[in-house]
Amino acid sequence: MKELITKIAQALVDKPEVVSVDEIHGEHTTVLKLNVDKSDLGKIIGKKGNTARAIRTLLSAASGKAQRRHFLEIVE
Repeated sequence: MKELITKIAQALVDKPEVVSVDEIHGEHTTVLKLNVDKSDLGKIIGKKGNTARAIRTLLSAASGKAQRRHFLEIVE
């Protein structure tokens, strides 16, 4: 899942070399923390959060096969 979020974020931002994703594993869940440059934060969130919601939807659909819940946290 980490690679999926990294590729999507790198395609959306102006500075793809700054994008990083950290994973925090729990018993049944995984939290993915997405770090981008401050100038690219608006591109990841999108108007009214639509882009962030779409990324979370893709993550949720992809995590269904893994039988594990994944959460995306966008870090400033």
